[in-house]
Amino acid sequence: MRYSISFLLFILCLSAVSAQQKQLRVEDYANPAFRPKVLQQLQWIPGSIRYSYIDNSKIMAGSLGSTAAVLLSLDELNTGLKVIGIQTDLKGFPGISWKNDSIFTFVHETSLISFDINGKQAVVLNSWAESADHYDFSSNNDIAFVAKGTLFVKAAGAKKAIEVAKGDDFNILCGKSVHRDEFGISKGTFWSPSGDKLAFYRMDQSMVTDYPMADYRPATAAKSKQIKYPMAGASSHHVTVGIYDLKKRKVRYLETGTPADQYLTNVTWGPDGDLVYIQVLNRDQNHMKLNAYDAKSGKFIKTLFEEKHEKYVEPLNELRFLPVQKDYFIYQSQRDGFSHLYLCRTDGTFVRQVTSGEWVVTDLLGFSKDAKLAYIVGTKDSPLERHCYSVDLLNGNIQKLTTEPGTHTVLLSPDERQLLDSWSSQNTFYKAVLIDVKSGEETILSEQGDPLKDYNKPEISVFTLKAADGKTDLYARLIKPANFDPSKKYPVMYYLYGGPHAQMVQNRWLAGADMFMIYMASKGYVVFTIDNRGSGNRGREFEQATFRQLGTAESEDQMVGVNFLRAQTFVDQSRMGIFGWSFGGFMTTTMMCRQPDVFKAGVAGGPVMDWKFYEIMYTERYMDSPQTNPDGYKQASLLNRVNELKGKLLIIEGLEDGTVVPQHSYAFINECIAKGTLVDFFPYPNHEHNVRGKDRIHLYMKIEDYFKRNL
Repeated sequence: MRYSISFLLFILCLSAVSAQQKQLRVEDYANPAFRPKVLQQLQWIPGSIRYSYIDNSKIMAGSLGSTAAVLLSLDELNTGLKVIGIQTDLKGFPGISWKNDSIFTFVHETSLISFDINGKQAVVLNSWAESADHYDFSSNNDIAFVAKGTLFVKAAGAKKAIEVAKGDDFNILCGKSVHRDEFGISKGTFWSPSGDKLAFYRMDQSMVTDYPMADYRPATAAKSKQIKYPMAGASSHHVTVGIYDLKKRKVRYLETGTPADQYLTNVTWGPDGDLVYIQVLNRDQNHMKLNAYDAKSGKFIKTLFEEKHEKYVEPLNELRFLPVQKDYFIYQSQRDGFSHLYLCRTDGTFVRQVTSGEWVVTDLLGFSKDAKLAYIVGTKDSPLERHCYSVDLLNGNIQKLTTEPGTHTVLLSPDERQLLDSWSSQNTFYKAVLIDVKSGEETILSEQGDPLKDYNKPEISVFTLKAADGKTDLYARLIKPANFDPSKKYPVMYYLYGGPHAQMVQNRWLAGADMFMIYMASKGYVVFTIDNRGSGNRGREFEQATFRQLGTAESEDQMVGVNFLRAQTFVDQSRMGIFGWSFGGFMTTTMMCRQPDVFKAGVAGGPVMDWKFYEIMYTERYMDSPQTNPDGYKQASLLNRVNELKGKLLIIEGLEDGTVVPQHSYAFINECIAKGTLVDFFPYPNHEHNVRGKDRIHLYMKIEDYFKRNL
């Protein structure tokens, strides 16, 4: 059969248009095609100038100027493991940590295993109890682990573990993270540099309220379970820090003093292992003391310096000692209004401020071996971006090391001469490069194209609007519907978070939006987000604008976003919906109540409804206590605003939520019943503070359906 050239061209063009018009599905949130194929476990190999990463069933290694090659296959690893009695093949590479240029370690079940890639030989270095739920290794391969709240240490090669500190897994917890993971705390054990001592947290929760929860997963009757939940203004737990000497097999507790409900944050060992430094914060969180303690006796040595602020001080980073001058360290603080680095001495002297300006240091990567340079990541170029810089510790001169606009995650090589840089931007899906620090030369390791290029992709724009104070720039993201027609009017899904330490709008892939937002735009919604005052990475004044009155400045700034949308001819003001989770759930309900004529429908996930029900450490930082700020708590409480609600509100709650406990939702619903206000509620019985796994697709289906029916 013969076709004319014009007809063939028509068919080709039709195919091209069809390819560009693929439609997203809600299930695509979990589609791996829309997640970057990052270089798994990208890291430097110590004692070499090589990097490594995992590529399916093999470890790849490369260096500047060379192509990555296979270093070890999964088959070779499994063969080596059979020699030590592990007969079941691993299906994929475990998480590995390089010890030197030929040996890495990894965890398999309850064992720490080393593998020599030269001899293809595996060795079991240590093991621990099956009941352990936390473990931590020293440089000597000794292990500290926690089982049922009790801390144990097992030396490499030893047959039995030694009980270090007794706990009961409920009232007394030893070796676990404390203070509800606030203040940068993420673990409960801290090995000394030489591995001969172990510092650990001991938390007494006996004075904290037993809070009832339920597990609805059993096939028969649901099971009751108790958790400890210290609500704002109530009794807080008491924490101490113990030091275990492995040689003497003795524990001494540091003399951290009173009051017992103070916060012991950022535990740091001195470089010689003789001293332990703790940033001790009072419960009011407005006075921090950097204290030094003797690791052998537990005695308090001195306070190096103090930091105070009328609102709050928030220590988030441990001390970082210089590699050469052991009596010098870097202290990170917002003392000048932005998170910056300060060079200090162990006698308490502030030598100099190393970084400064209206931007924040987000990470300290390390130092040059001669201790002349520090390598950092920060927002110096833009609050929307993260770049790597070198900083001269003597004069503060800064050199930018990453060049492409975007959000960069960087690993510094052991010789400080190269960087592994993984990044994305609004229009760059994923790119990984190797950078020579001196020359700036880049070698591309991985570069991936736009996975949405064949789909009905919406247009995304990022811009600034002035906050309600009339002077502060706020960053906003607008996603127009796919196949946008400016003559039409579209419904709105207004997404927000608005709380501290979070930034929704950034120069990374899709400007920080997730696939559900892109999906909703493909279904014909205008999707909008703005980062209000109180959100993260903009400095202390920006964050503290909400102090003692959560929900007020935030909602004023969110109305700036609302008024921007109202001014757009393509926005249907009668069909605006709002959605947020956690603090965003609080803000969703706040906007639905405080601005009842704006939003026709809202979805509040895991929402804080009354701050007196939320935990002490977070709430009292931003609100003080209910006893000292009763008017602030009353104003922020959504229980007092139930009769202001006009639109349709869906509350979604994980019934095992130990972060924002279900009492928030239940109390609000009870008030709705008492006031005759209609509200919708949907529980996820088997989930905690968020809905994860395959059930998240159901969550998004529920949200889409709610907006579809009500907008």
